[in-house]
Amino acid sequence: MTKTGWQNWSGSVHATPSRIAEPRNEAELAQIVTGTDRVRVTGAGHSFMPLCETDGTLIRLDRMEGELDIAADGATAWAPAGWSLARLTERLWEAGYSFLNQGDVNPQSLAGAISTGTHGTGAALGSLSTIARGFRLMLADGSTITCDADENGEIFEAQRLSLGLLGIALAIRIEIVPAYHLVEDIRAVRLAELTEQWDDLADEYRHVEFWVFPYSDMAILKTLEPCDPCDPPEKQSDMAEKAFASYCKTVRRVPKLAASLQRQIMKGVKPAERRGPAYRIFPSERNVRFEEIEHQLPRANGFAALAEVIDWIRTNKLPVSFPFEFRLVAGDDIWMSPFNAGPCASISMHQYAEMPWREIFADAEPIFREHGGRPHWAKRHTLRFDDLSALYPKTEDFRAVCREVDPQGKFANAHLAALFRLGE
Repeated sequence: MTKTGWQNWSGSVHATPSRIAEPRNEAELAQIVTGTDRVRVTGAGHSFMPLCETDGTLIRLDRMEGELDIAADGATAWAPAGWSLARLTERLWEAGYSFLNQGDVNPQSLAGAISTGTHGTGAALGSLSTIARGFRLMLADGSTITCDADENGEIFEAQRLSLGLLGIALAIRIEIVPAYHLVEDIRAVRLAELTEQWDDLADEYRHVEFWVFPYSDMAILKTLEPCDPCDPPEKQSDMAEKAFASYCKTVRRVPKLAASLQRQIMKGVKPAERRGPAYRIFPSERNVRFEEIEHQLPRANGFAALAEVIDWIRTNKLPVSFPFEFRLVAGDDIWMSPFNAGPCASISMHQYAEMPWREIFADAEPIFREHGGRPHWAKRHTLRFDDLSALYPKTEDFRAVCREVDPQGKFANAHLAALFRLGE
């Protein structure tokens, strides 16, 4: 196959792999893996960091054979790792099951979401990495293994959030729950009032989050709760995409309008509700392209960090067009998970993709880090190898497993090889 270009969803990461391959079965995949020195796998390209960038072979798993296999007790299911969350959650729904939690978009592949720590919101709910109970992996020599807590346990612990460094996930055994419906409520609330009520809201609702523009004192509060069965929603998004796209284009042309337009937008926010199957309510359309950094902070530090970064934006009159997103995520025990130090407040900072973002993000990142923040692996960050051991005590264990299963670094690209010092 001739060289062809690839770019991520936002358009900021470009690559020219020597080959883009779409195997249909494990035999074809093994032939590809053993016939190349460097391999990366891509899903929907929703990583803002160059996780899929390669000048070797880039593999898409969309066409791979595979079926959903639900356990007899209905507690877990083996799912094709290359399926998108959209496809998987729809199939689960048809079979009478759901995810316990999801993020607000669903094009990502199951493997991509789990291997980067993708998450939704909920004080008692972990990232998608926490639902993985086993993996079938293809290794660098084309062989396949199964790993879980009892079999190949060290590999399993590393694979739970692996950034694709150990091998290619073929299937993943995930936790599932009986299908349920959700009601989504959205309303505008003063940020100062929300700050005071936050702990009560987090206790009251299974899922709670908010968005706040940096130049507004109002926030958009969103809650999700299980509800009685109902028809699918007519509206497929929690926001007016066309209107927001128009606003972004205006701010790109005239950046100084950001503050006044953000305050005007918030005046127009009205209470809204959607109901329907959980897999239809969790995700929303997100077609306006953006760049993003995201940090997971100790829950007690979340509002202080948010207040400091907003004050910095206002003081410097920076043209930040998107609102911040503030969520809650439970702690976990996964080696390379940003949530393994305990419950977190997750703060996402976005910028319209057609506006300057690199310098703004670079200056904002130290603010989050000073409040104990650890970046999302797939969102923009400047971590270096020297940062890892301080942030992740299991870094050396993770690197040891990487060296064991992929001693030549076949599954690493330049970014990840440098970050984890693989091959040394």
